[in-house]
Amino acid sequence: MLIVGAMRAGAADRQARLKNLPPQSWGMVLTMSWDIGNFGAVASKDGGYVALVVGAGSGIGRSTALYLASNGASVICADRDTPAVQKVADEIAGQKGRAMGLGLDVTDDAGTRAAVAEAQAKFGQIHALVNCAGITGRTNIKGHDVIMADFDRVYQINLRGALVLSQAVLPAMLKQGYGRILHVASIAGKEGNAGMTAYSATKAGLIGLVKSLAKDYPESGVTINALAPAVVRTPLVDALPDATVKYMTDKIPMHRCGELSEVASMIAWIISPACSFTTGFTFDLTGGRATY
Repeated sequence: MLIVGAMRAGAADRQARLKNLPPQSWGMVLTMSWDIGNFGAVASKDGGYVALVVGAGSGIGRSTALYLASNGASVICADRDTPAVQKVADEIAGQKGRAMGLGLDVTDDAGTRAAVAEAQAKFGQIHALVNCAGITGRTNIKGHDVIMADFDRVYQINLRGALVLSQAVLPAMLKQGYGRILHVASIAGKEGNAGMTAYSATKAGLIGLVKSLAKDYPESGVTINALAPAVVRTPLVDALPDATVKYMTDKIPMHRCGELSEVASMIAWIISPACSFTTGFTFDLTGGRATY
């Protein structure tokens, strides 16, 4: 649980903590008020930390957007389903949070760059990108029955779209000397799931993309990581055949689905300034299924 303190960490304390950070991050730490972890308690929920959450119309993205907003971040809620994501932004605004709804389709390169530019213009900067955009494609089918058009559609969103999003936010993050990029992958990308060739392959590719991108910018103040959940209770999972869900939960030692609240709180820490010495890593969220 995130504990929000009543007092802002003192200047002397923050200066002392800077000794553990690369110089590129110093300015950001001194000015940010939204934080989780080892920089002390958050005093002011003023929306100073801006997060772009893609896929915020439902599932993990929606839960993450609401969680971040409830803890004081400004949230750009993006999704190709514009009405759905606007409802999320309105829900945040109704709770006195700061948010905007943004139509964004990661398969449209120019449209994605334009949408990110619009968000940056409105909020001044983007500190973090959380990419939850993803589809399973057809499931419960053998590899030799995979329809290539379906495979290509999954690739366009799950893997290529992640690169497009990264390219859209990286220039400004590099210029400001700070950024957090998190792509939501899957345990299927580590181990592979039977009957889910397109999904498993593209999520594995996403993990590889994160490893490579992170090594391009190790001293920039920008971290790039992935999160690999096991099956989480979302509308995406509810739409899967029962046989597919049972196959996945049977592999989890805790014998249950993950909950959206568990995913959102972990994402919040990964994209916070506190998570400053990890990049190129794939965080595990699998109830014990993966131990590496």
